[in-house]
Amino acid sequence: MKIKIRFGRACLFALISALFLAGCSQNEDSPQAEEGGSQERPPHPVEVSELRRQDIRLERSYPSLLRSDSEVTLVARVAGTLEERHFEAGQMVEKGERLYSIEPDVYQAAVNQREADLQSARAELFRAERDAERFERLLGQNSVSRQQYDQATADARVAKASVAQAEAALASARIDLNYAEVTAPVSGLISLSEVNVGNLVSSGTELATITPLDPLEVRFQLPQKDAAELRRQLKGQSVESITARLELPASPDGDAVSLEGRLDFLGSRVSNNTSTVQASAAFENPDGAVLPGQFVRVSLEGLKRYDVLAVPEIAVGQGLMGPQVFVLDEDDVARARPVDLAEVAGPWQILEGGVEPGERVVVGDLAGIEAGMTIKPLPFDDDVEAVVEEAEGDDS
Repeated sequence: MKIKIRFGRACLFALISALFLAGCSQNEDSPQAEEGGSQERPPHPVEVSELRRQDIRLERSYPSLLRSDSEVTLVARVAGTLEERHFEAGQMVEKGERLYSIEPDVYQAAVNQREADLQSARAELFRAERDAERFERLLGQNSVSRQQYDQATADARVAKASVAQAEAALASARIDLNYAEVTAPVSGLISLSEVNVGNLVSSGTELATITPLDPLEVRFQLPQKDAAELRRQLKGQSVESITARLELPASPDGDAVSLEGRLDFLGSRVSNNTSTVQASAAFENPDGAVLPGQFVRVSLEGLKRYDVLAVPEIAVGQGLMGPQVFVLDEDDVARARPVDLAEVAGPWQILEGGVEPGERVVVGDLAGIEAGMTIKPLPFDDDVEAVVEEAEGDDS
C-alpha cells in the first residue's frame, strides 16, 4: 500500500513537470513560429517611384458661350420708304451685296440738285475772280477807288466759299444716296427682316442681322491660378501658340463635334468679383457646322503645373488621418504617410505636403497593401495609363 502511494506521487510529479516544460516550450516557440510565418510570406510586387519634382500637364475645360465676333446688325442710315428687299431670310450673303433699297430715286434727285448748285457756285466764282483781277489792274491805273477794289476781292472770296459749301452739300447728298442702298458690310448668314417692304423707316431703324460663321469666337474665364501658370508658360511666346479645342454636346445620332483653334487673348487683370481672368479663342468653322449662341466647353492644350510633386491618382488611399500614400523605408517596408492633396491633373494627383523629393512611394494598385508589409519594388516609367489598366484588369 505504501509502495502504491509513493509510485502515484512520483507519476503525478513527473506529469506536472512534463506539462510545465511543454508549456514553456510552446511559449518560447510561438514568437518564432509567428516570425517564421511572417518571413515565409513573399514580398508584395507593386510599382514604386522615387518622387521628383516635374511639370504636369493639366486637362482643363471651361464653360463658354459661342459667339460670332463679327456679327453686324444692319441699321437704316436714311429716312424713307423701304422699297425693295434683295435677299431671302436665312441665306448666306457676301460682303458688298445689296440688301435693301430705301427710296434711292429721291436721294438721286437730291444729288442732281447739289451738282447743279455746285456748277452755279463755280460759275459765280469764275465771274468774281475775273472782276477782282480787272479791278486790280484798274487800281494800278488809278481808274477805280481802293474801296471798289476791296469789294471785288471780297466778292471773289465769298464766291469761293460758296463753291466749298456746294461741294460739301454734294458730298453729303452722295453719302445719303449710298445709304439708300443698304449693302452687306460682312459675309455671313442673314436673319429674318425686321421691317417689311413698304414700311417707312427712319435713321436708326434695325433691319436685319448678319452673322459670320467662320471664324467663331468664345470668351471664357480662367481661374487666376490657371492664368498665372499659362502666362509663365507663354514667356517669350505669343498667345496664339496655345492650341484650344472646342467641345460640344453630342448630337442625337451620337456624333461629337469638336473644333480646333487658337487662343487669341489673355487678360492682364484679375476680376475682383470672380477672381478670374478673361480669355478668348478663335475657331475656324468653314462648313458652318457650329452656330453661335451654343453653350460649349473650351479646353487649352499645353497648360501645365510646374515643379510639383505628383503620383498617379490610384496611388492615393484613405487612412484614419485622411488621404495617404505608402512610402517605403530602407528595408522596403511600406509605411502609411498622410498627405495634403492639391488638384487632379488627368491621371495624376498633385501633392502639396506630406512627402519629400527622393522618397520612394508606391504608385501602383493599393489592393492588398497594408502598413508594415514588405514590398518588392517594380520599376515605374511614368506610364500612368498602363498602371491603371493593370489595376482594372486585376479588379475584373
